[in-house]
Amino acid sequence: MDNIFLIFSICLAIGAIVGFLAGLLGIGGGLIIVPSLIYLLPWAGFDNEQLTHVAIATSLATIILTSLSSARAHHKQGNIPWPLFKSIVPGIAIGALSSAFISEQISSDKLQQVFAVFVVLMALQMAFQFKPSKSETMPSLMVMFICSLLIAMVAGLMGIGGGVLLVPFLSYCGLQMRQAVGFSSATGFLIAIVGTVGYVLAGLNVDQMPMGTLGYIYIPALIGIILSSMLVAPFGAKAATVWPTKVLKRIFALLLFVVGIKLMWF
Repeated sequence: MDNIFLIFSICLAIGAIVGFLAGLLGIGGGLIIVPSLIYLLPWAGFDNEQLTHVAIATSLATIILTSLSSARAHHKQGNIPWPLFKSIVPGIAIGALSSAFISEQISSDKLQQVFAVFVVLMALQMAFQFKPSKSETMPSLMVMFICSLLIAMVAGLMGIGGGVLLVPFLSYCGLQMRQAVGFSSATGFLIAIVGTVGYVLAGLNVDQMPMGTLGYIYIPALIGIILSSMLVAPFGAKAATVWPTKVLKRIFALLLFVVGIKLMWF
């Protein structure tokens, strides 16, 4: 019980950092939450076979409320092109749900290695801001389905909302940046909901999970991160108006790069 309270307290601090950076730099929390939980969860009694799956699943669950809050704000500003949903939602739903069951077939060590490579790639993207050129025409429904399915699958496997993948794709499809970001926030909510359900169902058959778990979701960590991140995010957004965000984003990218490399040899 003492360890659970300690983990909850540390997750409050992690959530505050995640919320502030999300508001300040516009980044998703999964790239911070998953490495933090990988180091933290052994204190709760998780063994190596469960560790990365629980970290990723818990990270994905934290995105539900944060993405909902973001989506509501973008909806009020008219930034979400809702008609596009009919071509995106089927792939998003199938990809997000299947990600949990695909992750079960991957060992925790290998999943951590994949996540580490993903973190390094995201760090390079954040540092150098690679931007795709825009397509002259919207892709076909089949291309939209396949791309959205793959994006949601990767997002679910990595414990992220998918914005770092979906925003460049939607920009390539010809959407304005504000629409791409707004639409990404709405689909991030869908990915988080469906992916979390998948991880709960996939983890129900896992034996000898420590107290406080629901499937692969570790509830004390989830509650701690959500509580503080949602409270602190507005302060990060205010700081973004006066702080040098481009410089800070590159510093954070360097930190992510180091974390990714370290995870490869953890």
